[in-house]
Amino acid sequence: MQAPLEHRLLDLQSEIGELSKEVLKMTDYGTQPLRYKPEFKSEMGDVLFSLIQVANYFDLSLSEALDEVLEKYTKRLQKGSAGSEQGEEE
Repeated sequence: MQAPLEHRLLDLQSEIGELSKEVLKMTDYGTQPLRYKPEFKSEMGDVLFSLIQVANYFDLSLSEALDEVLEKYTKRLQKGSAGSEQGEEE
């Protein structure tokens, strides 16, 4: 039985929080320069796993989604900015 989407999204959000906490720990809570620690890689893997589970819920291809967003940002950068412009369709 597949977990409800709401649970998948909450899990993804939780994993992003854990990734952020690793960054805080890598800087000794902002008191030291950022230095990589192997725990970051593990947390990044957890985020990716959770994201894959959300995509799988809708049977989405993350590769296709990435290709589409890269095309969108390429067009934005050609206009001078990667940020979304007011009135621009997403």
